[in-house]
Amino acid sequence: MNKMAIFLLVSLFFACNEDKKSEIPFYNTPDFTPQFLTASEAEKFIPHHIGNFEMTNQLGNKFSSKDVHGKIFVANFIFTKCGKICPEMTAQMKRIDRAFHDNSNVALLSFTVTPWLDDVKTLYQFGLKHQISSKNWQLLTGSKEEIYHLARKSFFAEESLGFNKDASEFLHTEHLVLVDQRGRIRGIYNGTLPLEALQCTEDIEVLLKEK
Repeated sequence: MNKMAIFLLVSLFFACNEDKKSEIPFYNTPDFTPQFLTASEAEKFIPHHIGNFEMTNQLGNKFSSKDVHGKIFVANFIFTKCGKICPEMTAQMKRIDRAFHDNSNVALLSFTVTPWLDDVKTLYQFGLKHQISSKNWQLLTGSKEEIYHLARKSFFAEESLGFNKDASEFLHTEHLVLVDQRGRIRGIYNGTLPLEALQCTEDIEVLLKEK
């Protein structure tokens, strides 16, 4: 087989892969209507991306959207005084963390929804209590307005109902939100259920293979 024929076959292979629809849907609206698209279609039809943010983590270090640029990440929204739901969500996040503990291309972000209570020291103690030691898992605090705006307008954390709320109304959601390397929402899961955490883990594996 001559070089030209090989070149044409390789070009055809990559062209076919480029046109292949993703196994993992894209989400562009707070009603979470799934869209299965090719990479080129996603560029055209998925304008929604997670907005920029700057927070402080449990170690007192600044952490921003720049730190997850080009990474896959899972986000949830918790508060340390939560009696039942948040510990369950944290347990499921730990399942995901164990699967990617040594993979620097995957991050986990837990934003507090009571930043007036959950300062750096409190988040650090929460991390010790739940044995959160992964360098890829950030417990984040910041201004209430920024966190609530980010949760509702960027992550669609409370779906269509939450999208219309403002920072005066308390934010509480069981969702885990999966975001791809380009900052687009690719999955939403019930963060209290082991099977949902497993599905999130499997979806991350697929996204890691996407170009």
